[in-house]
Amino acid sequence: MVKIGPLTKLETYHYLEKYQIPYEVVTHPAVFNMTDAQRLALPHPEAEAKNLLIRDTTKTHYYLLVIHGDKRVDLKQFRQAQHTRRLTFASPEELMTYLGAIPGAVTPLGVLNDTAHRVVVYLDREFGPTGLVGVHPNENTATVWLQTQDLIALLRHHGNEVQVTTF
Repeated sequence: MVKIGPLTKLETYHYLEKYQIPYEVVTHPAVFNMTDAQRLALPHPEAEAKNLLIRDTTKTHYYLLVIHGDKRVDLKQFRQAQHTRRLTFASPEELMTYLGAIPGAVTPLGVLNDTAHRVVVYLDREFGPTGLVGVHPNENTATVWLQTQDLIALLRHHGNEVQVTTF
């Protein structure tokens, strides 16, 4: 049987296990932004990621910014550093098309739904090569913590470009 639709939370866990990626998970009520997440007593608040899918004005280049949760992003500065066209946030339809995600559930693990490998992931250097990163498992009712280098390797193995940068 052929899978139709984005990976569910459980399918994401199975995917991580298939590739022998250790992870820690906590289920919680749905969170839609960092303010919601900060209200929870999660075990690794220093590793929580904020995830933004942006695109250029031609709708041909898509970028997933995985940023340390307490940071704000200056899209103009990012655009200048990466030499892109003017940037804007992706629409809810684009979130579903490229990541299989709804607003509030954007995650780098959503890139596993990007079968065309169109999304380039920019990961905040602050997570560090040996540190943890906390992201949703394709649903915003849980947070998964995994090693940053495991996430990078998984996404690159999937076929998406991953850049580590400073925001």
